[in-house]
Amino acid sequence: MMRTEQLVSKALETTNGDRYLLTASVAKRVKQIQNGAEPLVECDIKNEKLSDIALREFAEGLITISKD
Repeated sequence: MMRTEQLVSKALETTNGDRYLLTASVAKRVKQIQNGAEPLVECDIKNEKLSDIALREFAEGLITISKD
């Protein structure tokens, strides 16, 4: 598993370095997972932070971000 700094760095590539867009997108994805959405990465929801799960989804390119 990657360290948080590595995840953030990789996930920032999907937003062209826009930390605010990444933060807002991760927060939105965390809410979706809290409301019952299935994570797109293999994880243990009970032992991992939801924000780390969402960040991994972005870092692995499973979720794309658009500014629409």
